[in-house]
Amino acid sequence: MTNRLGIIVICTLLLIGCQTKKPDLKEVIEIRDFNEIVKDGKLRVLIAYSATSYFLYRGQTMGYEYELLKRLAKNLNLELDLIVSRNLDEMLDELKNGNVDLVAHGLAVTQERKEEVSFVDYLYLTKQVLVQRKPDNWRDLTLDNIKEAIVQDPIELIGDTVSVRKNSSYFKRLLNLSKEIGGDIVIDSLEGALSTDEIIKQVVDKKIKYTVADGNLAGIHASQYPILDISVPLSFSQRIAWAVRKESPVLLEAINNWIKEEKKTPDYYVIYSKYFEYKRSFKRRVKSEFYSLNNNQISAYDRLIKEYAQELGWDWRLLASLVYQESQFEPSDSSWAGAKGLMQMMPATAEELGIKDLGDPVESLRGGTAYLRNLYGNFAMIEDSVQRIKFTMASYNCGYQHVKDAQSLAEIRGLDKYTWDDNVDKMILALSDPQHYNHKAVQYGYVRGAEPYDYVMQIFNRYKLYASLVD
Repeated sequence: MTNRLGIIVICTLLLIGCQTKKPDLKEVIEIRDFNEIVKDGKLRVLIAYSATSYFLYRGQTMGYEYELLKRLAKNLNLELDLIVSRNLDEMLDELKNGNVDLVAHGLAVTQERKEEVSFVDYLYLTKQVLVQRKPDNWRDLTLDNIKEAIVQDPIELIGDTVSVRKNSSYFKRLLNLSKEIGGDIVIDSLEGALSTDEIIKQVVDKKIKYTVADGNLAGIHASQYPILDISVPLSFSQRIAWAVRKESPVLLEAINNWIKEEKKTPDYYVIYSKYFEYKRSFKRRVKSEFYSLNNNQISAYDRLIKEYAQELGWDWRLLASLVYQESQFEPSDSSWAGAKGLMQMMPATAEELGIKDLGDPVESLRGGTAYLRNLYGNFAMIEDSVQRIKFTMASYNCGYQHVKDAQSLAEIRGLDKYTWDDNVDKMILALSDPQHYNHKAVQYGYVRGAEPYDYVMQIFNRYKLYASLVD
């Protein structure tokens, strides 16, 4: 591969990632309702990158909103197009401008917001609480001593400073609270790019004195940072929901119908508990170096993956997605067919490439990327670098000869044999059917076509998520 070609491949793939990560807020997209969304096949969703909503842990995409959105998309038979918010204070503006179809974030349903957008049926109820630090020596103090040292009643906040995002429901609540208690609370406005998780951490680190958070969020963080006190409620129960545009009533109805049915299933409540109540799991995640909010890392093998991705000329996050697909980053993993290691290479292939220890991450990545490079060279006639990579990945999964058979069928059926999407991928699926794998143009017979088809699609879908979360 020439250096020029490598640069083209990298730039093309980076463009995909950047489009996922950084939507142009000035670009006004056509306002759509459900029928237009179905026609497009994609549901554009604005989501927050946070410890409970959407993140990576050991290469796996996780989060409360993320898991619910996957179920919603499956129910509506739509592809998810996730866009990570760069400013939480501007989420509703992006929605109203038509940049997204849905804001999947824990928004408190308020009368003021209801005048701007339509809220789906609420997902859960919570109260806003004051987040404050106990004294540094709190473990040596009695409970009464601790209470004496911290705020116990909102009225004690008169004349004191509380830090929150300006366009958050917390800001509005503090304004109303000042009126209710007959004294001014000084509100320190924080930048919209900060998540509630990050603001709570600022309280822990003594960068700010107080903040406000939803009780379930505050509770899960207090389990990690026991120096936090979250015992003072600042509001009555509030409904937390997602938002759609007022011009999308059919989408609103479709989502509400889904929520109504979801609430009848145990999975709905298991997902909530997983992110807001399983405190041990939360502690394990946030302490891990492979938690993306900590170190901007995907796996323990990022350095190696970057090194070998550079030799391929691929975005390293794309190669990381392939490695996850193969082994979930477990170097000791082995398949029923005898494939082993991070790259799940067959022993015979490894022997041809001079790889002696498939359990060694370095050896496995060296051999796997060498094999990918060989396969990539077989598709030199494909000018589109992304399509060429998809052919390469399909060959890695099911074998080069089966992909060649699918290309032959595509040509016979009047499809483009040099384009994977909606052309050769259809023929790889067809090779599971006798009328196709027995065709005279097919030399290598049957293949479980759904495997390479899903393999390529899942790697690229995961890559887009990786690209939106990891630089």
